[in-house]
Amino acid sequence: MTTDPSHGWEAVAQAFMAARSDVGADAVRHWAGQLPLGGTVLDIGCGFGEPVTRTLIEAGLEVWGVDASPTLVAEYRRRFPDCPVTCEAAEVSDLFGRSFDGVVAVGLIFLLPEADQHRLIARVAGALAPSGRFLFSAPRQVCEWDDLLTGRPSRSLGEAAYRAALEAAGLSVVDQPTDAGGNHYFDAVKA
Repeated sequence: MTTDPSHGWEAVAQAFMAARSDVGADAVRHWAGQLPLGGTVLDIGCGFGEPVTRTLIEAGLEVWGVDASPTLVAEYRRRFPDCPVTCEAAEVSDLFGRSFDGVVAVGLIFLLPEADQHRLIARVAGALAPSGRFLFSAPRQVCEWDDLLTGRPSRSLGEAAYRAALEAAGLSVVDQPTDAGGNHYFDAVKA
């Protein structure tokens, strides 16, 4: 059996693009204001770039993207031709083999199995420059649900587990914003 590196997102790419709203842009905009002007940011699970990559560009940041859906990456390239993007699963990506001032992962972490969530947090920490920031969305409570579009299981490890994983990777939570849609975020900084 072949594993789908996009975790079901390639199959629903068109529906996702049609349904995606600007929810989350406010949290990303606030977070982007904490980064150096002109800084580099990696958008993991970038999809087609709306609204996260667009918001980061509007904040004066240089953006790179990673997503495992060929359809979403093709649309990302069309919309943001000046932003480097690669079509690969975040959990196996070399994250461009470079460091970034910030890494953002909206709507991604909780789609991964627990062990992959821990590995991705450690990999992100390794890709952050000193004082770099990592913003990701995940419910504060421990919970499981089926993703509305893909029907695949999603799981939040909960605040205590995310804090522990971040701290083990050398990151400290500095903020926990909530966006206009009620989604919770963890904002962590590298020591």
